[in-house]
Amino acid sequence: MNSRLRSDAEQIVRAAIDAVRPDEAVRRALENVQLTGRITLVAVGKAAWRMANAALANLDRPIERGIVITKYGHVMGALPNVVCFEAGHPVSDANSYAATQAVLEMTANLSADDTVLFLLSGGGSALFELPLIDAEEYQEITKQLLASGADIVEMNTIRKRLSAVKGGRFALHCAPARIEGIVLSDVLGDPLDMIASGPASPDPTTAAQAAAIARKYSLPLSDAAWRCLQTETPKEIDNAHLQIIGSVRELCRAAEAECRALGYEPIYLTDRLCCEAKDAGSFLASILKSHENSEKLLAFITGGETVVHVTGRGLGGRNQELALAAAKGIAGMNAAVISVGSDGTDGPTDAAGGYVDGDTLAKLCAAGIDPDESLASNDAYHALQAVGGLIFTGPTGTNVNDVTVALLG
Repeated sequence: MNSRLRSDAEQIVRAAIDAVRPDEAVRRALENVQLTGRITLVAVGKAAWRMANAALANLDRPIERGIVITKYGHVMGALPNVVCFEAGHPVSDANSYAATQAVLEMTANLSADDTVLFLLSGGGSALFELPLIDAEEYQEITKQLLASGADIVEMNTIRKRLSAVKGGRFALHCAPARIEGIVLSDVLGDPLDMIASGPASPDPTTAAQAAAIARKYSLPLSDAAWRCLQTETPKEIDNAHLQIIGSVRELCRAAEAECRALGYEPIYLTDRLCCEAKDAGSFLASILKSHENSEKLLAFITGGETVVHVTGRGLGGRNQELALAAAKGIAGMNAAVISVGSDGTDGPTDAAGGYVDGDTLAKLCAAGIDPDESLASNDAYHALQAVGGLIFTGPTGTNVNDVTVALLG
C-alpha cells in the first residue's frame, strides 16, 4: 500500500539535503568577503571539511595555513595547506581539545593586516573546545544536559562559560586580526551567538541565566565550574564579520518544492519545531488523521530540532523517536512520516532518522515489538530496524537541523 510513499519520502529528503549542501553557498559568500594579509583558514563543525573544500576551490589566492575540525568519519580527503582533525560529538573528547589547542597556536600573534577565514557549522560546540575546568567534569556536564532534554540554547549558555573559545573568546584571541566568518546555522532562528556557542560573536546571555539553568537541571558543579558560570563573557566584538549562508528554513523550503514537484500540496507548518520528539510524532499523526478523507495528496512539513528526555537504556535519536511515536496514530492509513537529521546522523547511531507508514504498527506487532515500550526505553533504533524503518544517508557534508515530512497518499 505504501511503496510510493516510501519512495517519495526518501526523494523529498534527498532533495532537501542536496539543496543545503554548502558548496555553492560558500562560493557566493566569498564574493562578500574582504581577505587581506595572510589568510588563515579555520573550519569547525560537521560540515567543516566540505565548507573548507568549497572555499579552497573558490579563493583567488592560496591560504597560508589552515585547520579543519570535524566529526569522526567526516574528513573526505586531504586539503592543500590544511591539517584535518576528527574529534568527538556530541561530547567533546581529547581530540577536540588537541585540535582546538592547535587552532589557538596557529592563530596566535596575528597582525591587524591578517585575516582568519572562519567556516562554522553545527556540531562546533563539541568539536571546537578547550575547557576551563577539568575535562572529565566538562564531559559529565555535557552528558547530563543532553540526557535531561536541555535545548541547544540552554546547553550553549552553560558551555560558553566553561570554555576558552566559546562566547566570543576565540575572536578576542585572534585580535587584532580580522575574522571573516561564513556560517551554516543549526540553531532555530539563526542566533549567531548560539551557533557552535558563538566563538566569534558577542554573548548576550548572562551569568545569572547560566546559574538558573544549572539549578534547573541540578548540575553537580565543582567550585571551579561555579566560578566560571559567574564570570561574564565578552559583550562586544569589533574584529569579526559573520554571514549566515544556510539554515533549516532553506531545508524546509527545498522539501516544500520537491513535494510540489511530486504532486503533493505542501503545507509548511514550522521551521522552529522544538518540543519533545514523541509529542511531535503524535501531533503529526493527528494532523494526518484529521485530513484522512482529503481528495488531494498532502504533505505537512516541519523543521527544527526536537528534544529527548533519556530515561531508558536503548538506542536511538530524536528523529527515530519522532517517527516511531507517529506509527500508532497512522496505523492502517495511506500515510507516512519521515524525519531525518540534515547532517546524516541522529543521536549516537549510524542512522540519519526514521520512517513509518500505515503498515508499520502491524509489522512491529508481528515482530513482537511494543512501540510504547520501545519509546519508554528510548530504543527507537532497534524497533525501526526490525521493520526496515531506519533511514541511512551517511555524512552529508551539511548541518542545518532536522526536516520532518508527513505524507498523505
